[in-house]
Amino acid sequence: MPNIENIKKYKNIHMIGIGGVSMSGIAAILNNWGFNITGSDASKSENTDKLHQLGIKVTIGHDLSDIKNSDIVVYSAAIKQNDPEMIEAKRLNVPTIERADFLGMITRCYTDTICISGTHGKTTTTSMVSLCFIEALKDPSIQVGAFLKQIDGNYRVGNSEHFIIEACEYVESFLKFSPKAEIILNIDNDHLDYFKTFENIKKAFIKYVKLLPTDGILILNGDDKNCLDLAQETKASTIITYGISNQNANFYAEDIIFDNDGFPQFKVYKDNDLYCDIKLSVPGKHNVLNALACIALCDTYCIDKNVIKSALLKFTGAHRRFEFKGKVNGASIYDDYGHHPTEIIATAKALANKKYNQSWVVFQPHTYSRTKNLLDDFATALLNFDNILVLDIYAARESNTYNISSQDLVNRIKELGKTALYMPSFDECVNYLKSNVKNNDIVVTLGAGTVTEIGPLLINN
Repeated sequence: MPNIENIKKYKNIHMIGIGGVSMSGIAAILNNWGFNITGSDASKSENTDKLHQLGIKVTIGHDLSDIKNSDIVVYSAAIKQNDPEMIEAKRLNVPTIERADFLGMITRCYTDTICISGTHGKTTTTSMVSLCFIEALKDPSIQVGAFLKQIDGNYRVGNSEHFIIEACEYVESFLKFSPKAEIILNIDNDHLDYFKTFENIKKAFIKYVKLLPTDGILILNGDDKNCLDLAQETKASTIITYGISNQNANFYAEDIIFDNDGFPQFKVYKDNDLYCDIKLSVPGKHNVLNALACIALCDTYCIDKNVIKSALLKFTGAHRRFEFKGKVNGASIYDDYGHHPTEIIATAKALANKKYNQSWVVFQPHTYSRTKNLLDDFATALLNFDNILVLDIYAARESNTYNISSQDLVNRIKELGKTALYMPSFDECVNYLKSNVKNNDIVVTLGAGTVTEIGPLLINN
C-alpha cells in the first residue's frame, strides 16, 4: 500500500472538473484509499457515471455545500478563478490546489512513479507499459490519457508501489511530479502558445530529467538528438536508449515488415544480441518506436520477455489512436487524435502500409496558435492523403487573436499543388463523403476536438 502520510490531513476532498481524464483517475485512487471525495463537473459523462458507481457524490453544476465540508479543493486547469465554487472556497478560506500540483503529491505517496513523456505517443506507450505490468502481475496504479479497454477506463487502482502515469509537458505540469523512472519519446515543436520557442521546450525537458534520483531510470529515444542530449543532464544511474535508425542504441529493431492491416512485425536486439521477435496489433512504424520504449523500460524491471511479447500483441490501441469506427459505402472509417504535423505524417505513413483504394482525411485544426505557428507544416503533412477536407479550427482554450482560419490552410495546400476543400459544417462534410467515398477507400478523421463525431454521423446516417 502506498504511503499516504503526506496527504492524510485532507480527509474530505472536493474536486472541480472531476469528470476530466486525469481528475477522474485521481478521484478513484483517493476513494480507494478511504478519503471522502465529492466533485462537480459542467456535464455528465462516462467518467462521472463511473465515479457515481464507486459511491462518489458528483454534482453536475454546482453544490456550494460541498465546499463547506472540504479540507481542500482540487481544480483542473480549465477552471477559472471566477468559478462559483472557487469563489466560495476563497470566501471560506478552504485551501485550493491545481490538479498537477495535487497529482505531484500523489506521486510522492509511491516509491516507484513511472512517467511517460514526449510530444507524441504518450498515451499509446503508457498503455503498452501498463499492459505489460498488469500481465506481469505487478498490480500497478495507472493514469492514462484515453480510454483503454483492458482496464475499462483511463485509470486503474492498484495496491503496489508502481504508479504509471502519462506526464504532459504543457505548462510544464510534469515538473510537479516525483518520478523514479522516465521515458522520453521525442521532443518536438508544440504548445508554442505557452513555450514561445523550441529552446524553451528543451529547457523544460532538461529540468524534468533533473527530477530523477540517483537510482532513477531514464529511457531515451536514440533516434531523436534532443532526447539523447538529456543524458548529460541527469543524475539517474540507469540510462537506456532505443531506436530504429540508431543501431548504437541499447534496444533497436530490425527486419520490420507490415501485414495487410499495416501491423508491424520485427526483431528486437538488446546490446547487439537478438532479444526477441515482436508482433504488434497497432499500425505504423511510429508504434515500433513506442513498443521499443516500452520494452526497454520493462526489461529494466525484469519483466519476462514472453510476458512483454504477449502483452504487446494484445494491445489493439487506445481510444482515438487510429481507431476503426465502421464502414460506409464499403469504405473503412478510422478516427485519430493526431493534431500536430508530426502526428499527421505518422498516421499517413501507418495508412500507407495498409491495402486500400483512395485515402480521405477530414482534418480539424486544434487551436488558433498551433494552426498559425505550424501552417506550412500542416499543409505539407496533409499532402500525404489523396483527398483533403478541412473543418473549422477547434478553439479549445483560445480566442482568435491570431487572424487565422481553416480557409488559410486550404489555400496553402492549393498553393502546394493539391486540391483541398473547406467544410464549414459537419452536415456538409458528412454529405460530401457519403456521395464520394467508394468501396475499399479509407477515411481518417483527424484532430483533438469534435471531429471524432464525424465517423458516427457517417455510419449511423
